[in-house]
Amino acid sequence: MLGIKMSRYRLGIDIGGTFTDFSLVDAISGEVRVEKMLTSSSAPEKTVIQGVDLLSETIPNMLTEAKEVIHATTLITNVILERKGSKTGLLTTEGFTDILEIAREVRYDIFDMFIRLPEPMVPRNLRLGAEERILASGMVLNPLNEASVRKAAEIFREADVEAVAVAFLHSYQNSSNEIRAGEILKSELPNVILSLSHEVHPEPKEYERTSTTVIDAYVKGIAEGYLDQLSEGLKSRGYRNRLFVMLSNGGTATVETAKSVPVQIVESGPAAGVEAASYFGRLMNIDPMLSFDMGGTTAKLCIIENGRAARTRTYEVDRVHRFKMGSGLPAAVPVYDLLEIGAGGGSIARVNDLGLMQVGPDSSGSDPGPASYGLNGQEPTVTDADLLLGYLNPDYFLGGQMRLDRDAAERAIRNTLSEKTGLTPIEAAAGVHEIVNENMASAARVYVAEKGQAPSKLSLVAFGGAGPVHALGLARKLGCPKVIVPPFSGVMSSLGLLAAPVAFERSRTIRQILRNVDLTKIHEFYRELEQEARSLMPEGSELLVRRTVDLRYSGQDYPLEIDIEEPTVNEKLKTDWEGSFEAEYNELYGKVDDENPIELASIRVYVSQPMPHLDIAKPTATTDAEPKAVRDVYVSSETGTATVPVYERTDLCIGQLIMGPAIVEERESTTVIGDGDKLTVNNRGCLEIDLAKSSTNTKESDDQSINSYIGES
Repeated sequence: MLGIKMSRYRLGIDIGGTFTDFSLVDAISGEVRVEKMLTSSSAPEKTVIQGVDLLSETIPNMLTEAKEVIHATTLITNVILERKGSKTGLLTTEGFTDILEIAREVRYDIFDMFIRLPEPMVPRNLRLGAEERILASGMVLNPLNEASVRKAAEIFREADVEAVAVAFLHSYQNSSNEIRAGEILKSELPNVILSLSHEVHPEPKEYERTSTTVIDAYVKGIAEGYLDQLSEGLKSRGYRNRLFVMLSNGGTATVETAKSVPVQIVESGPAAGVEAASYFGRLMNIDPMLSFDMGGTTAKLCIIENGRAARTRTYEVDRVHRFKMGSGLPAAVPVYDLLEIGAGGGSIARVNDLGLMQVGPDSSGSDPGPASYGLNGQEPTVTDADLLLGYLNPDYFLGGQMRLDRDAAERAIRNTLSEKTGLTPIEAAAGVHEIVNENMASAARVYVAEKGQAPSKLSLVAFGGAGPVHALGLARKLGCPKVIVPPFSGVMSSLGLLAAPVAFERSRTIRQILRNVDLTKIHEFYRELEQEARSLMPEGSELLVRRTVDLRYSGQDYPLEIDIEEPTVNEKLKTDWEGSFEAEYNELYGKVDDENPIELASIRVYVSQPMPHLDIAKPTATTDAEPKAVRDVYVSSETGTATVPVYERTDLCIGQLIMGPAIVEERESTTVIGDGDKLTVNNRGCLEIDLAKSSTNTKESDDQSINSYIGES
């Protein structure tokens, strides 16, 4: 019809700790436009609007013709870290008001005499008890004393509480008391935000469920305001469709769903990167592979097998020690099972008390950033070292939009590192580059071994602003034979947002021996969960349903998630589930416990739209590109500095071959190719780099991973 504009654009926006990335895909031509801006830590939504305005300068009708805008954000994490959420109260079963401080009664570091524990988000005077009790079976032992709830509401009102989390014991089995308490609180405190644990996380483990519900209540007001403000900002610029938000589990949800359960978006940014790596893995038929996302603050690695990354529900926020499990507050939401390391472009280098160089885990962030950013940063960082080594072009950072100060980088390295170690600035910079690669490799060896994989069988897919700079060094240390750098690698997380389907999951706790389970009830539970999940999806969309069961041996704490077909009431189904569980258990642990009965811990339903089609235009060059320049680059300790060719990535044609050492630059990132490494451009525009050699042979590298895991020297 005349006058109706076609929806042709899809926009992905990923807010990171240092940079905010934008990817705009033209669904008709496949053309991709990207933007990258320093993140405003105080007002990240302003960075989003500024980036959108910048893209609109070249495509004025972008938002009016946009089909969808998908967003990933660090907002929830930042609100928790900075403790800027709502003033929150907790209503729980009487006698359990100290659950947030008692926690698991485990010291995360048994040898630390001065151990610090995370501060609960709710102070003790606002943790109140209600008279009620439900047993683990779901039976009501003590009905809810409504007067105790009204008394708690009065205390919350007098304390000017802005949000209340309600988490009663065993409400995942029977939510009647919790629902009624919520109704009373809503009546008594109509302007207060409520989060009910049976809605937020309907699963066992009262500490994890309570903590997750408190986090949800704490951030809900901020999340609602932020997402409403962002939606209005886009709407005022011509966007007429829904805003979507990436969830921590790799799916996307409508902004309305994200506002209702904001704890689900606590880890949305890293999930987008994994989705992007999975997308290119499927395109190129790579399996298994190691996703490597190195940005300005952290590096994240994730094994992707059979086109899917494993998920975990043991995520923590606000850790006292960022990389020590158990030192944070649990947020029991499904997140990708990835390894996070304090190694990014902004990681700070220093000389420690032993006189040794140390890199990270703390970062300079976006303010002040590395010394070379010219924003008054004084401490040397990984980016400063990479610039001094010739890996980065000071005049082509962000395509020339942001110039790097090489003199400032050299001055910071000389003052902080060279004077204390006796090394030249180049030697010190090479040490920083080597140390950060070894830090990542050491952690990755354990992670890979824990997942039962061998590095020699993994292709490393590198992205993020700093990822392609360090990918070859990391792969060489691990023993990975190949590195793949997808197109637009510097903003690939924002591109990954466009490769993820709208999806949501619901679960129900069962906790029964499998052979005793009533399959008729299980069939009915699955139907109810599917209806719940469908209600959270956009109306009128085609939906796919995936069902799983969580199985474990009786007495175990953590189950395995097993995919199943649509359940029936045929008793043979139990035998099929047992067989699938035992095969998976044997694959992971090499042993099956025949004497112990199998327990059905819970059931899950994943409802999603079909995988979106992301058609990216292929390279248009028809002849091999010549180097656009040459420059002095540090090659190795043996070779030192050498003059190497520098290529512009957009000039490369499909099938072009480049032998290292060489540099391939693009607007958002730089790929460093080592001496003897071979780069080819495949038919998808990805850079495939075959390593010339490893620091160890394949068998030694694989053994090294296993030995580092089991503690052998």
